Amino acid sequence: MDRLDGRIRNYAWGSQTAIPRLLGREADGQPQAEYWLGAHPLAPALLAGVPLDAYLEKHPAGIGAASRARFGDKLPYLMKILAAAQALSIQAHPSREQAEEGFAFENGAGTPLDSPERTYRDDWPKPELLVALEPFEALVGFRDPHETAELFAGLGVGVSLDSVIGPLTERRGSAALAEVFLDVLSLDADRMHLVTEVCAAAVKHMDDDGPIGEFARTAVELDEHYAGDPGILAALLMNRVTVPVGQGVFLPAGVMHAYLKGTGIEVMANSDNVIRGGLTPKHIDVSALVGVVEFAPHPVEFEVATEIAPGIFAYARRCPEFQVWRLEVSPAFGAVEVPASDRGRVVLLTAGHLEIAAGDERLELRQGEATFLPAGDRPVLVSGDAQAFMSGPGV
Repeated sequence: MDRLDGRIRNYAWGSQTAIPRLLGREADGQPQAEYWLGAHPLAPALLAGVPLDAYLEKHPAGIGAASRARFGDKLPYLMKILAAAQALSIQAHPSREQAEEGFAFENGAGTPLDSPERTYRDDWPKPELLVALEPFEALVGFRDPHETAELFAGLGVGVSLDSVIGPLTERRGSAALAEVFLDVLSLDADRMHLVTEVCAAAVKHMDDDGPIGEFARTAVELDEHYAGDPGILAALLMNRVTVPVGQGVFLPAGVMHAYLKGTGIEVMANSDNVIRGGLTPKHIDVSALVGVVEFAPHPVEFEVATEIAPGIFAYARRCPEFQVWRLEVSPAFGAVEVPASDRGRVVLLTAGHLEIAAGDERLELRQGEATFLPAGDRPVLVSGDAQAFMSGPGV
């Protein structure tokens, strides 16, 4: 067993302090948005100095037989620390079939993989699970259209916005949401003042209690970083949630979402496919959105892990590409066997100290350190006083 060193990804929305603090490193003044622990070719983690994708090319059995039968000799998941200081773009991810079709189409059109106009950078889906390390703010799925219309009216802008949001009450179901969302993304210069009017009205209601106050604060917060962006109106069609510490939110294909603020563990299928719908200077592919996004109200349910052994908590397996566990190791439990020995797993320590034992091998981890546990017949035992997260293939 060896330590696995992740790769920092510097994006403008990232926190300057959260990831360095968790890793026990000095901040460098740059926004550190993500810390990748996987074998994605854009930024593979290093296992004893060797890129994890290169290591697995030579030792594919470490991925696990069931995963290799389903996905080939590719680690099917990517584990990250995600630390947002401001909102990410509104986005959705494709299904496997949509990703395969979109990737083939753009390849056929000759669009370079690194082109800013490129939407599909691989042929994989990107379902993901975000588990909160602190209360995590996010927009997830669409709110009921009638509730959204009432919230705009509560700001005092319902009448002036009628040309845009009227369909929320005039039409039913997915057609209403699709029409309003796509209209917002295509606001022309003559209607851009509507964004400013909404944000100005929201300032007057920031201290209100209940849904109106939260609605208003969302508009104002987004305007601080994306002033005048029509994506603000698109965001206000969505549910705002606070994910409790230790709980998660699972995002399947087609669900619009945007992370707003907080630090969490994110595990996803090993893909870089993002279809953006606002709050970004990057390419927005409206035709791709129409084909991928589920334009329907999406009630949000948090993922709560189930204790399957002393100190071992499993999050529900929602897709074949990955599964996630949380380890709450205590001296009172002694040595505990971790699950999924038939799958290659990444373990990241988020607090305390941990000893991992597999046969004659021993590895001690401190907060912020990680390792890769290859699939095999040997049981892996953990002991110490720690919190850790573990991910592996979902098959």
